[in-house]
Amino acid sequence: MSQVKVIPLGGAGEIGKNCTVVEQDGDLVVIDVGLAFPHEEHYGVDIVVPDFTYLLENKHRLKGIFLTHAHEDHVGALSFLLPQLEAPVFCTPFTAAMVRMKLEERAHLQGSTIEVVEPGATVDRGALKVEFVRVTHSIPETCALAVHTVHGIVLFTADFKFDFTPVDGKLTNVGRLTELGQEGVVLLVSDSTNVDRPGWGPSERRVTEGLRKVVQNAQGRVLVTMFASNIHRMQQAIDVAAENGRRVAVTGRRMEQTIDIARRLGYLRIPEGTYVRLDDVGKFAANELLILTTGSQGEPMAALSQMSRAEYGRLKIVEGDTIVYSARPIPGNEGAIWRTVNRLVKMGAEVVYDSDSPIHVSGHAYQEELKMMINLVQPFYLAPVHGEPRHQFLYNRIASAMGWPDHRLFTLSNGTVLHMDDEQAWIGESVTAGEVLIDQHGNVAVNETVLAERTSLGADGVVVVSMALDTELGDIVSRPEAQIRGFSGPVSAVEDAIDSANDVLSRLTSTNLKDLDKVRAAVSEAVRKTINRRCQQRPVVVVSILESD
Repeated sequence: MSQVKVIPLGGAGEIGKNCTVVEQDGDLVVIDVGLAFPHEEHYGVDIVVPDFTYLLENKHRLKGIFLTHAHEDHVGALSFLLPQLEAPVFCTPFTAAMVRMKLEERAHLQGSTIEVVEPGATVDRGALKVEFVRVTHSIPETCALAVHTVHGIVLFTADFKFDFTPVDGKLTNVGRLTELGQEGVVLLVSDSTNVDRPGWGPSERRVTEGLRKVVQNAQGRVLVTMFASNIHRMQQAIDVAAENGRRVAVTGRRMEQTIDIARRLGYLRIPEGTYVRLDDVGKFAANELLILTTGSQGEPMAALSQMSRAEYGRLKIVEGDTIVYSARPIPGNEGAIWRTVNRLVKMGAEVVYDSDSPIHVSGHAYQEELKMMINLVQPFYLAPVHGEPRHQFLYNRIASAMGWPDHRLFTLSNGTVLHMDDEQAWIGESVTAGEVLIDQHGNVAVNETVLAERTSLGADGVVVVSMALDTELGDIVSRPEAQIRGFSGPVSAVEDAIDSANDVLSRLTSTNLKDLDKVRAAVSEAVRKTINRRCQQRPVVVVSILESD
């Protein structure tokens, strides 16, 4: 009897790093390969990607990677997976263009195989077929993915909302979703991000009203910050600028690249004479300009963040500027955002982050939209993802109130294996899953030891213990001395720690003193334990030994 397995490697019980495996008869496909952003305790970490161990162990069975849309939390980890295995990537034209742009930044990935398909297409890959079904979201060509299996359709909603007046005029394919329900959806894997928001989410078009009100009231320049991939939001800002006689300029390399792609593919229309180079904004009066910029999440190197620190050479914030935050904070970014806002206010700018007329709406479904998706496709089993445990709990409670019994509702976590046959579904064994922390300065993973050291450095500083040994004779040439950086405990604690190190050294034989690793370990342990006992601090201890002979 064939079994179908659904295995989330990321995105289950969390928002970000979406990546799910579907298996049947030895073949497997992957839905999305996304990244997440680090938490505050992740010192020096730039991004977080899924642990791909399971995929690498089974790469000979991988038939393809399928992408729902071009947001980073769904495609951003491709450049970390593709160097480790060969597999075709299937996605729509806009998603393909965005992915190629990212992959080309890493030269050895320029030859990666990306197969372009249109919404509505179906791709056969071994025992599985994957169908692209258009849904509305905050980026063009978002598609739910219907994986046709021997036991029915496993439907991934992707990020979605039911927007009946979308900016690009391209509606969710409600008819095809209804047909899939009639054909038999065995499992609905649903977005649950906004399950705690009652009612229906407002249409993206509502943002035009909010932007228009801000621009009409602004006396000087207007800067609008948003996600660099939010093409629909860009279009509305450009339209409002044009109707108010303002020119549009752009800051931020990623936003410039995205606009180039969107214009080329026909997803962004800029009236003749409206777009100007950033270097030319000085030729226009302040009330003739609207500037699109990156930095909505307080990213340190984004254009707006640099402007708030007066470090962006191409544009300076001046008194009278109006700055619009047209994006919802990603959880964990609030502190960085508010610090940026406060710096901008001190510079004399008016910062608009809330308004009676919306300047931002979510691209994710509210409660009634989630219910509508369930009613359209009538799944046998349901499994909410793209949400934290609280979102999954509430989603399943809503589904239960709609009549779905508890044994057909699943709360998945990363690494759990959901099995389905023609009679039942159950959670079985787990596979290796988790997170890999990436420091992009070296493009390398940050392991737990390094992260723990960074945490200790940030909290309690560092103690460097220096000494000299005669490694030929196994003798101490100079006793340990300490230098401290970032350590706020009493100096006497460090002095006691050095005394402890001397005591340890005095008990080592000449043979032991020739073993530098053993000496470092003994001195480090003595210093660390003494300081912790004296003042309950845990600085990083570095032992530096000068060899003398």
